[in-house]
Amino acid sequence: QVQLVESGGGSVQAGGSLRLSCLVSGFTYRNYCLGWFRQVPGKEREGVAYIRSSGVLSDVADFVKGRFTISQDNAKRTVYLQLNSLNDEDSGVYYCAAEYVPCSTMAASLGGPVRSSLPYWGQGTQVTVSS
Repeated sequence: QVQLVESGGGSVQAGGSLRLSCLVSGFTYRNYCLGWFRQVPGKEREGVAYIRSSGVLSDVADFVKGRFTISQDNAKRTVYLQLNSLNDEDSGVYYCAAEYVPCSTMAASLGGPVRSSLPYWGQGTQVTVSS
């Protein structure tokens, strides 16, 4: 049974940083992608970043490029999203999601609304940025 558990959200002032974590369990090792999505009130859930479990492929959306970084620690089965230079437009609920390779939905959803259903989601973690 696949489980994704996010942590690391919180409240931060504009310009600050947070690191989100997603603990993964239940996957067959090295044949899936993990991604981060966010949803703000009144908007569709959008793709922020994703990484292949093998580590050979990762990408972040243009609107966070240079500020957010996705990484993973396979030994800890954890994927991270480092959020730097936060502004109030980054506030929202951040979700971890997963799908098996070739990760077509994650790639198609990057920087925009989720294109189709993803099979696995975490419960989300709230990020609040105050100016």
